[in-house]
Amino acid sequence: MIDELKQAAAGKALELVQDGMLVGLGTGTTARFFVEGLGRLVSQGMKVRGVPTSRETAEVAAEHGIPIVTELVGQIDLSVDGADEGDPALNLIKGRGGALFREKLVAAASKRFVVLVDESKLVKQLGVGVLPAEVLPFLWRSTAERMTTLGLSLVVRGGEETPYITDNGNLILDVTVEGGISNPKEFGGVLKQITGVVEHGLFVGMTDTVILAGPEGPKAIGGGRTVHPPHAS
Repeated sequence: MIDELKQAAAGKALELVQDGMLVGLGTGTTARFFVEGLGRLVSQGMKVRGVPTSRETAEVAAEHGIPIVTELVGQIDLSVDGADEGDPALNLIKGRGGALFREKLVAAASKRFVVLVDESKLVKQLGVGVLPAEVLPFLWRSTAERMTTLGLSLVVRGGEETPYITDNGNLILDVTVEGGISNPKEFGGVLKQITGVVEHGLFVGMTDTVILAGPEGPKAIGGGRTVHPPHAS
């Protein structure tokens, strides 16, 4: 049932795609439905190019005949991705699939950033689950120690013996914030300033539209972004 709802939400996002667009392609199960649907449009003659947020997505796009762009001049017309958590202000936690850095680069370069979620991903306050932070593997324990001075608890994704490695060759520390994240913008800024932290999974003020996958059909929620800085926290 959940997959059917996600497919319906992806279908609504596909209505936003126009011929000639450069489209950011998200990572994860929900985004995959969109990529597959975009491939069908390409097979029907629509001319679009895709900017994948992971090697996995690049492979799916190639399988479905979507031309890939990896170097960018100018902006992406539309990007569509999923999210792990979303709050009432359309701030997000992303990256539990491991692609947060490239996902944020693509979102920040996009004229319009659309997020597909099901109702289970909506929260009153971010931080119900873990917040991923991508860190350099070099001296990562020192980075982790600096993070714990903020009162955070964290684990290395995959464990220290066989850690998960991102497409960028980095580690992910999954951070638990006791009591949730009351001010995502401020907290994201503090995390980003820690030496060794490459990027984190807080997407603040970046979302233009959330398409909610529900039993009564997909519903678009907008108005979350007022400004779009080139490098959002």
